[in-house]
Amino acid sequence: MSDSSATGKRLKGKIALVTGGSRGIGRAIALELGRRGATVIINYLKNHAAARTTIEELEALGVECARIKAHVGDEAAVEALVDKVEAQFGRLDILINNAASGVMRTASELKAKHWDWTMDVNARGPWLLSVAAARLMPEGGRIINLSSPGASRVLPAYFAVGVSKAAIEAVTRYLAVELGAKGISVNTVSAGYVMTDAIDAFPDELGVREIATHPTPAGRVITPADVSNVVAMLCGSDADMIRGQVIVVDGGESLQLR
Repeated sequence: MSDSSATGKRLKGKIALVTGGSRGIGRAIALELGRRGATVIINYLKNHAAARTTIEELEALGVECARIKAHVGDEAAVEALVDKVEAQFGRLDILINNAASGVMRTASELKAKHWDWTMDVNARGPWLLSVAAARLMPEGGRIINLSSPGASRVLPAYFAVGVSKAAIEAVTRYLAVELGAKGISVNTVSAGYVMTDAIDAFPDELGVREIATHPTPAGRVITPADVSNVVAMLCGSDADMIRGQVIVVDGGESLQLR
């Protein structure tokens, strides 16, 4: 949790949409944006119970909030999601493209349908949603995409997901320039190994859980709050001139050769 005395309500009056906002890092981001004063809309696909729980947590903090079910890998669903946001709130100030999926297989084991699913959710969806959401954004809008170390490093059985994360980092750079003329900043936060449900997608024999529970050079493991604090910082006015960048939150882990 952030220090409220330091961050205050710097996002008061802002309207934020967090995709995949019901669990894990997305939930942490939704709660942090709410603590900083934003109205928070969480998007989710399947887990109704988790979405309800996150909404209850936001309401307990006194945060105005809503939840909208939508598959961000589907073009029509993306347009419908943005239409619902516009109808209910009239505009959007912050978009967090956090929702992600993927099939954990090597390149030789992967099927084309697995590739399509992964790319649709992790790369095409954020592109389509960013363009659609930008129509609702006033000057000063913020788009933050979530990536992972697999965008630039080869991780076991991570082929499709890693390629999709590399794609979203490229999408970030292109949109940062294209949407910059509208006063909208676009950046990526790349989170190291954080202990969430997503870690369970890795086969046990790959040892990813062990890596996630191993202290980083910072002296401790990475938490969802570490990631959410950086995302929230990028949503504030102090980060206005950070554009098209990939901010790595890994406690220095990627600096080491293991």
